[in-house]
Amino acid sequence: MKPLEKITVLDLTRLLPGAVATMMLGDFGAEIIKIEEPGVGDPARHSRAGIFKKDGQPGAYFLATNRNKRSIAINLKQPAGREIFLKLAAKADVVIEGFRPGVMERLGIGYETLKAINPRLIYCSLSGYGQDGPYRNKAGHDINYISTAGLLGVNGAKGGAPAIPGFQIADLAGGSLHSVIGILLALQARQQTGEGQMVDISMTDCSLSLMYIPFAAYLANGAQPQRGAEGLCGRYACYQLYETRDDRYLALGALEAKFWQNACRVLDREDLIASQFSDDHQQEAIDALKEIFRTRTAEEWLATFEGVDTCITLVKDIAEMIADPQIRERGLIAEIEYSPGERLKQIAPVIKLSATPGEMKTPPPELGQHTRELLANLGYSEEQIEALESNKVI
Repeated sequence: MKPLEKITVLDLTRLLPGAVATMMLGDFGAEIIKIEEPGVGDPARHSRAGIFKKDGQPGAYFLATNRNKRSIAINLKQPAGREIFLKLAAKADVVIEGFRPGVMERLGIGYETLKAINPRLIYCSLSGYGQDGPYRNKAGHDINYISTAGLLGVNGAKGGAPAIPGFQIADLAGGSLHSVIGILLALQARQQTGEGQMVDISMTDCSLSLMYIPFAAYLANGAQPQRGAEGLCGRYACYQLYETRDDRYLALGALEAKFWQNACRVLDREDLIASQFSDDHQQEAIDALKEIFRTRTAEEWLATFEGVDTCITLVKDIAEMIADPQIRERGLIAEIEYSPGERLKQIAPVIKLSATPGEMKTPPPELGQHTRELLANLGYSEEQIEALESNKVI
């Protein structure tokens, strides 16, 4: 039995943050019912961020984040559509939505309404700025949330402009992961009290929570962290990126004294050992190591460091990451059958539970694929379902 079996989640989110959160819950047994707009569906099905197939199937963006879900198409702006949703919510354990504050209330399916029909319901609202505050109704995306949270301001090279990260920090680390944590905490609380509650997840708040080290440094000395000049982002030679002769990069993370000593011995620069954290000699050490690393290819350096107890790795691209023996041994990239003869590569569940592991059971659903089945489970007759379809409720 999976940890979240018998937990039903109604997923009203769109695009990336909510999709990844509910996929994680689905990987560990929750029944995820994806609520989509008839004829349109989740915008991720059609997003320019996706990779589209020639036959019009959803792009890789949607396919990568929507396994282990069932799709029901409901027009929530019609009274009959709201009635269907309320019937689903009356039996559900979790509702998660990603609208701006107030949208669910205008649809007539806000938290207080749902709480009245199902006091045990966990209601997770995932938004950019949270349910209160002066920014609650502002539009935004990942770049806006991490800039407001201060994270973007410390990301980048020394003396340069802020650098946009290569993945969505606010959406995923801020939104997806914290939504899962909040939902699981609320489910545990319900075990003790019998009551549900609202979970208010702000992607800005949760991005800010990733700033522990820069924030602690600021509190300690009152100085603003500088891009590329702090302890773990460019200040020290022992924690640095170095370009090789073949224009690749190696990541050196020799923070502990023994690792730095071993690296310096391999590089024939034992004279640098004593000044590992000396601010007076850092640029000199960085420049020296940059010159040394440019004398060999990345492959040659990795062979040189083979068996040496220090922290050095190749900065890999995605193809190299997939082929990496560590990634393969851990089973982090797996395949799921999408259609007869077609299999999808996916990032597998990464949380390793020894007794109740996550599972990639079903492929991403087609829009409204399970509408009739779910309506029948709610007691709708075939004639009623036909009428709902005719009236464009489903």
